Amino acid sequence: MKSSNVKLRSNLCKCYCCLNPVNSFPNSFDHQNSANVDSSTFHYDFATATTSSLYPNTHFTNPDSIPTLPESFRSFTRSFPQYLTTVEADEIRANEYRHLFLSSQVCLDYSGHALFSSLQQQQQGEFVASSSSYTAKITSFDILHKANGVVMSSMIESKIKERIMRYLNVTEDDYSLFFTANQTSAFGVLAESYPFQSNKNLITVYDHENEGVEAMIKTSKGRGARASQAEFKWPKLKIHCNKLEEIVVGNVKKNNKNKKMNKGLFVFPVQSRVSGARYSYQWMSLARENGWHVLLDASALNPKEMDTLGLSLFQPDFIICTFYKVFGEDPSGFACLLVKKSISPTLDVSSFTSSPGVVSITHTKDEQDHEECEVECKGLDQADMLGLVVIGSRIRCLINWLINALSALYHPHSERGVQLVQVYGPRVKFDRGSSLAFNMFDWKGERVEPMLVQKLADRNDISLGCGLLKHVWFSERYEVEKESVLMKGTKESIRKKFKGKKKESCESGISVVTVNISFLSNFEDVYSLWKFVSKFLDADYVEKERWRYTALNQKSIEV
Repeated sequence: MKSSNVKLRSNLCKCYCCLNPVNSFPNSFDHQNSANVDSSTFHYDFATATTSSLYPNTHFTNPDSIPTLPESFRSFTRSFPQYLTTVEADEIRANEYRHLFLSSQVCLDYSGHALFSSLQQQQQGEFVASSSSYTAKITSFDILHKANGVVMSSMIESKIKERIMRYLNVTEDDYSLFFTANQTSAFGVLAESYPFQSNKNLITVYDHENEGVEAMIKTSKGRGARASQAEFKWPKLKIHCNKLEEIVVGNVKKNNKNKKMNKGLFVFPVQSRVSGARYSYQWMSLARENGWHVLLDASALNPKEMDTLGLSLFQPDFIICTFYKVFGEDPSGFACLLVKKSISPTLDVSSFTSSPGVVSITHTKDEQDHEECEVECKGLDQADMLGLVVIGSRIRCLINWLINALSALYHPHSERGVQLVQVYGPRVKFDRGSSLAFNMFDWKGERVEPMLVQKLADRNDISLGCGLLKHVWFSERYEVEKESVLMKGTKESIRKKFKGKKKESCESGISVVTVNISFLSNFEDVYSLWKFVSKFLDADYVEKERWRYTALNQKSIEV
């Protein structure tokens, strides 16, 4: 009996770890041959096409050796002809986001959904004639925090709420939507209102440090909850299935009517906004079947990917997502917390009215709403117009080309061919996410500080992020590599330091540089990053910038 249970658990783990997390319809590259080849063959063909987008088996060992932008683009489009079918996104960028061209800024640090375009900012306050009166065209908004525990609703708030729910493919019959100041506030409001006194468990599935999730864990523990975190296998950061399933399934408690009792809250992001690793949403089904309430964090999903989740069939109890104003500018905006109406009676509703994190949306220009107002969310409209196939194809081509290009950079004259860049999480992969985590190492194998990389990138008009990978699980096979990854120094120095010593654990995490690709990103953006990163092949450049970084005492930079 015991062996059969082990076999069942193994089959479940294989199912939940191997299923495609986002069942997007294949792009032009896909469905030309999908009828004649199986999934594994197709994914192999995609990986081969990605490799051929640069000179195969070529190592670039100095900044001057990399191909020019025109040459690289020709090679890119030969390998990814489907990218040329996404030209409509380039037209949107040229017409609606000219500030990206005028500033020459490369924006690779955005994760979320933009509401407006920069063109709308120029048209702010415009009035559109109607047959009987004037209709105010709303193109911007202000955030109002509660006054004396009361959040006032407005016409623009109702319109934006309606548009967002339509965009997320959920209905007002099923969910209530609350605006919060940011993602951290959304997690905080839910942590304060969820009945952790009776449903005493919290599971989070994040391979990185998330301020909102950390705040939720702290609040829930203060209210009596037991918090558990999923772990992720090094080096590709896949979920450690056996461990997570053991936590989720556990011992199912039942009441007198032989029904499963609520265990607590299962917080699930579908994909990592740092590493780009994707997870099967059937983990949510497993959690629901075993008595958990489910919170879907959709903040890291690309536009239109909510359409793939089948929310009409599986409705999470809670959804959190983030919206900013304009892509490539000040990312101020708000977050949304959606609560399934059937679960509302179990929550402490007073937390929603008393929390400073719950906000109201109002028109920027006028203190009072116009009787007729039109909320024009061009960012959402553009995503709807392009659709899932175009957006998915564009992002897939760009992120995989970038990974392949970064992996082709090698230090010159190094004894063992030291790679400049180490990617954490999935490498070239058809169904990976749009985010990328990596670090750079000098010719001696010592890591270049991520904050220094971010600072130098900003000096070159490239916006990158920094993140902290956490809950990473290393098998014995990677024990030496673990110490070199978690700590500064070369593998040789780490071996000497830990030789004969008891194995030590480190929960501080792995600092990384992060990239996020948007459907408004283009090939020139990712090429610019590749060209910038290639500068670090020059040992003199690295040492000079390290010295300057240390001399100015900029070990921590506020971004």
